[in-house]
Amino acid sequence: MHTMWKGSISFGLVNIPIKMFAATENKDVRFRYIHKECNTPIKYKKICPTCNKEVAEEEIVKGFEYEPGHFVVINNEDLDSIKNGINAKSIEIIDFVNLSEIDPIYFNKTYYLAPQDVVGKAYKLLRKAMEETGKIAIATITIRNKQSLAALRVYENVLVMETIFYPDEVRPISQIPGLPEDENVEEKELNIANQLIDNLTAEFNPTKYKDDYREAMVELINKKIAGKEIKVTKEAPERNVIDLMEALQASLKESKTQKGKPSTKKKKTTTKKQTS
Repeated sequence: MHTMWKGSISFGLVNIPIKMFAATENKDVRFRYIHKECNTPIKYKKICPTCNKEVAEEEIVKGFEYEPGHFVVINNEDLDSIKNGINAKSIEIIDFVNLSEIDPIYFNKTYYLAPQDVVGKAYKLLRKAMEETGKIAIATITIRNKQSLAALRVYENVLVMETIFYPDEVRPISQIPGLPEDENVEEKELNIANQLIDNLTAEFNPTKYKDDYREAMVELINKKIAGKEIKVTKEAPERNVIDLMEALQASLKESKTQKGKPSTKKKKTTTKKQTS
């Protein structure tokens, strides 16, 4: 696993040297654009539309567009001037809180933190103390010229850091159009919905979930490589359920037959407004 950052956790007056590793990886199937005629990957040039010429890397600077068509140039000296007082190699713990107090909407990306030395005495001390108190730490960290809030917690036997969004980075729900304000629902429909949730409730086991689309894409690519014929599968017809209660009852019946099965795939159900 590649070390992507080295620094320390600042815990009061205690400094814990650590190495940081990305805890997750994107397994999307990625494509490259190629020339249809000769299968050569397409190259993209950086062209200045005003000068109508290709621009070399050393001629490119950072600019902030403060209004349409107007930029202020930011150079490395400008960036260095605002770094004073910011420790770019330290995870500064600010508070300890309960994990249940943080809504998942704030979580961004996860990293593993490991001690730089084999003994890791201070690392083990912090890990044990957080385990016994049941608390997580809120900290700040600077990665690639961006300061982020972060949550440190214990996952199995490792300290995990999750970068979290600042409050002003989370869009307010007041901006969402068309949210129903009235919370009144039909009691019978609510009871069936609760039963449906109960039937579909299971202990979380991440190993039983899989990316069906990615697996199908990999299979398609392998068939193409092997020169096999590709057959297009027919789309399953959508069920035309016109009544909410009918949809709930059908879903409840289906959930009873599927409960306990390892597969998590469900048939798609759509509801349409009942016409008079």
